[in-house]
Amino acid sequence: MKGVLIMGKIKTHSASAKRFTVTKSGKVKLNHMNRRHKLGLKTTKRKRCLRKTGYLSNAMAPNIKKLISH
Repeated sequence: MKGVLIMGKIKTHSASAKRFTVTKSGKVKLNHMNRRHKLGLKTTKRKRCLRKTGYLSNAMAPNIKKLISH
């Protein structure tokens, strides 16, 4: 097999894989930040809004999909 170039594999970006998931429809789902500590300082309304999952914008989604693809 002389002269055959073998392409390297793309590794999964572990930090991104822990933070984002791709849904069946192809959207990138994420949890909001600022829900880990110092929750006594934040208002109940703020914490309630952070509880919901969010979706990444259509412009940013391809970048994250490339990082977490297997």
